[in-house]
Amino acid sequence: MNIIELHNVCAGYDGRCVLHNVNLNIRPHDFLGIIGPNGGGKTTLAKTILGLVKPANGNIRFFRNGTQVPNLRFGYLPQYNRIDKKFPISVSEVVRSGIKKSPWRRYTDEERLQLQNTLTHMGLQDVAKRPIGDVSGGQLQRALLGRAVISQPEVVLLDEPDTYVDKPFEIHFYRLLEQINQHSAIILISHDIGSVLRNVRSIACVNRTLHYHPDTELPEGWLDQQFGCPIDLVGHGNFPHRVLKNHTHDTPVEHHL
Repeated sequence: MNIIELHNVCAGYDGRCVLHNVNLNIRPHDFLGIIGPNGGGKTTLAKTILGLVKPANGNIRFFRNGTQVPNLRFGYLPQYNRIDKKFPISVSEVVRSGIKKSPWRRYTDEERLQLQNTLTHMGLQDVAKRPIGDVSGGQLQRALLGRAVISQPEVVLLDEPDTYVDKPFEIHFYRLLEQINQHSAIILISHDIGSVLRNVRSIACVNRTLHYHPDTELPEGWLDQQFGCPIDLVGHGNFPHRVLKNHTHDTPVEHHL
């Protein structure tokens, strides 16, 4: 049973298609990692799923308990946050803003407990009352992640969520995602292929179109084919220890990821 279905979706901006003929099904407890080259359409795909970009062709459908619905409850952490660190708002208030409610309705005891639990899970309980301008980039990123998941959405879409997450929190971060995945599908977009392959259960490469693989045991050459260039990797875990070569130069230049 799927909760999201994309069928032959083409999407982009100002009449220019970035994504071409994308087909993808998401099930209720999927943990999908999305990788791909810069400019390949990963963020466009995220915005299309969220309804922020309208498909030029094809269709996207949402389901709840087998019945088609207009939309789902999403939690979203965008790639680039534009939050003004000078704005007089606390860490706790940022997280609490993820609770969708009328501004005239008081928070319930359950919602206050939900806020405290989220702050604790994010490791922010000691800085909850501090202004966002007084915390680190990693702590602010945790607050934004907390805002995305506090209402237990049906789908959590994270676009480069570990960009500013500090290393001591990274292990806890992925353990937290495992907990979230018990009640929400997760779509994780990341340039960190190693982290994706270690933590997700299925993977898709987006490079103008989408190539899906049902697990993280990738066949040899799969990444090369989907990225459309001679990609190699350097890292640890259950994926090859290789090198990424820059194929835009006559003489390859090696870069360690």
